[in-house]
Amino acid sequence: MSHRNNGFRGWFYFRQGWSMYFAFIFAAVNTLTVTYYLAIENAPFLKVIFPTFVDYIIITVAIGVPLLVGIGYAHFKRTRAYRSEAAIVAEANPFGRRNIVNTEMILKLNFEIINMLIKSSNNQKLSSEETERIKEVQLELKKFVDARTFENNNDLQFLNKITKS
Repeated sequence: MSHRNNGFRGWFYFRQGWSMYFAFIFAAVNTLTVTYYLAIENAPFLKVIFPTFVDYIIITVAIGVPLLVGIGYAHFKRTRAYRSEAAIVAEANPFGRRNIVNTEMILKLNFEIINMLIKSSNNQKLSSEETERIKEVQLELKKFVDARTFENNNDLQFLNKITKS
């Protein structure tokens, strides 16, 4: 893999560090501070529930963390949101797309090889139709592999074809 784009790689790492760590922690501290000192401290009925800033943090974390874990779980496991995100990433990332397509091709080849091994282990010869099918698979894969690049959309078209069900 080429590392010619060190500037873009650095920019990517910077954004990851900023958004995943710094901004996340800063936003959490900021939200807790602002909501307490602007909303709760000035509302007597809320001051009864959250008498101090530390009490507010403890109660908020005790309720918020499990709630947010549940929401995160639902996002990944119970809704179509993550599936849509994963599809977009697969469409946009030629390297990820290539891995999926290669895996599908390998499965197809493995199926043919297993069929040949079973016949061979039973001392059977391949029929002319089976031999012809294997040659067709070989030609199809060769044409596909020779024509695809990371710049063209052949992998994406293949991926779209196999995911339409």
